Amino acid sequence: MTTPLHQLKAEFFKTLGHPMRIRVLELLSEREHAVGEMLPHVHAEPAHLSQQLAVLRRSGLVTTRKEGSAVYYSLASPQVAELLEVAREILTTVLAGQAELLDYLRSGADPESAQAGE
Repeated sequence: MTTPLHQLKAEFFKTLGHPMRIRVLELLSEREHAVGEMLPHVHAEPAHLSQQLAVLRRSGLVTTRKEGSAVYYSLASPQVAELLEVAREILTTVLAGQAELLDYLRSGADPESAQAGE
């Protein structure tokens, strides 16, 4: 029996549900990085970063290559970077709407009556 697509999508988004994994993917959207290069940007212990990288690797979101004793990580697909950019655009839109609502609330106006007047 195959897994329903909606369940696979939920598992995919669950993988993205950790702030450090998102930060790692953002870094890898710029270029490939060795683990040591990522450490100052994720503010974590090496073991914790390695755990998160292992999750991303198992999910197929990142790939590795070894050069000497260094392991370099990169995005498995440029679409991951595109997904992060779309998420940023969505958040920008949502937050702009919330800021507008906050402005209405601070002014004492009723946001619903303001929308009705449009």
